[in-house]
Amino acid sequence: MKNKKIVVCGSLAYDRIMDFPGKFEDQILPEKIHILNVSFTINKLKESFGGTAGNISYNLSLLGEKPILATSVGADFFKYREWLKKNKIDTKKIKLDGKELTASAYIITDQSDNQITGFYPGSKDISCCQALKKIKNIDLAIISPDCKERMLEFIKIFKVNKVPYIFDPGQQITSFSAKELLFAINLARVLIGNDYEIEFILKRLKLDLEKIRKLVKIVVITKGADGSEIYNQGKKIKIPSAKPKNTSDPTGAGDAYRAGFIKGLVNNWPFEKIGKLASLVAVYTVEKYGTQTHNFNMKELARRYKENFKEDL
Repeated sequence: MKNKKIVVCGSLAYDRIMDFPGKFEDQILPEKIHILNVSFTINKLKESFGGTAGNISYNLSLLGEKPILATSVGADFFKYREWLKKNKIDTKKIKLDGKELTASAYIITDQSDNQITGFYPGSKDISCCQALKKIKNIDLAIISPDCKERMLEFIKIFKVNKVPYIFDPGQQITSFSAKELLFAINLARVLIGNDYEIEFILKRLKLDLEKIRKLVKIVVITKGADGSEIYNQGKKIKIPSAKPKNTSDPTGAGDAYRAGFIKGLVNNWPFEKIGKLASLVAVYTVEKYGTQTHNFNMKELARRYKENFKEDL
């Protein structure tokens, strides 16, 4: 089967993932939130390759695809570039900004899987977006969280060149104005987010879900352990969550879900099957500490798919 031409836009970052052996709620006094001054002593720290685009691309590579990455990185990117090449991910559209460092995420996770993240976005260069104009016959693109200016530039290019794209605002959602959100969502092939993010979009746009569904063909709402919902052509498809063997670290599960969703979408699978595949891919990263530390092959994936959903992949 010929690989589809998939473009992944978003951040590439070095993740510093930390475990806090307690609960944030026990350390924060709600009535003193206006003078918040807390320190969390962590018991585990690991640096790994991350960023939304990196995580999505890594999982697409495990799924047999060869995604094209597009973003801007800093002078310390050399270690990450070798990792991407090793995993058969196209890095030719990544632009090096030697005046900056590569983006970094500092993520603290408590025992309830709540997270506090500090994110340094790195280079804000948008000139890397122009390279995508030269790529012909793109089957699907995803615009995942990155600096807002780059995300908007990618959207403009995809709209002009009629490239079908997934809009995934994620952690950057609060930086978009109502006008910018409307521009991004209108005519996108897919809008994807967790239940909080979708609710935020509805409130910022002062629209209900039915009106959003008139702007975009497919709406996907992820709900963690409660599965996900896919809305398409007036239908709501409820997708159960797959069962992880253990819960080591939830970081990156959403990006893995997106990779599974993209894999199914470019192959024109039924939406129920697409959602189940996405749900299953997500549990692999939950089972490992870090976002690109897990591994699987298609034979193993098919076996676990049948175990979870009682049907063949």
